[in-house]
Amino acid sequence: MSSLTNVAYDQMTQTVSPRSRTAVTVPLAFLIGGSICTLGEALINLYLYLGLSQDVAAPAASISLVFLAALFTGLNVYDDLAKYGGAGTLVPITGFANAVAAPALEFKSEGYILGLGAKMFIIAGPVIVYGITAGIVYGLIVYLFGLY
Repeated sequence: MSSLTNVAYDQMTQTVSPRSRTAVTVPLAFLIGGSICTLGEALINLYLYLGLSQDVAAPAASISLVFLAALFTGLNVYDDLAKYGGAGTLVPITGFANAVAAPALEFKSEGYILGLGAKMFIIAGPVIVYGITAGIVYGLIVYLFGLY
């Protein structure tokens, strides 16, 4: 039994691993992510044009982006977009919607309760729990020390 050194292992993995196409993937991620953000701004402007106030237009645009991301996930369009846009599709609101919708679709065959309901938050659940817990702790600190 021969022992494999770290250097030899690194050389083996470099020869069989596909080369990173950073010169292509970084600009595509920038363009796709920027396009998602531009769509969000366009939606805000559309809602302002339709007569909504700024306080209502911004959340309406966020809701629209979540809906579109979930819809495109269900239609398998979001995955195709992610193949080209990579990290650009992880723009927080659409990436989060995709992280909730994708596992739900994957496990729907196991039923609505044990499949869809239980697996929906398999990726996003820890983020939600951490966010809620951090918000409660922060709120208690602000309340207890009168920092508001």
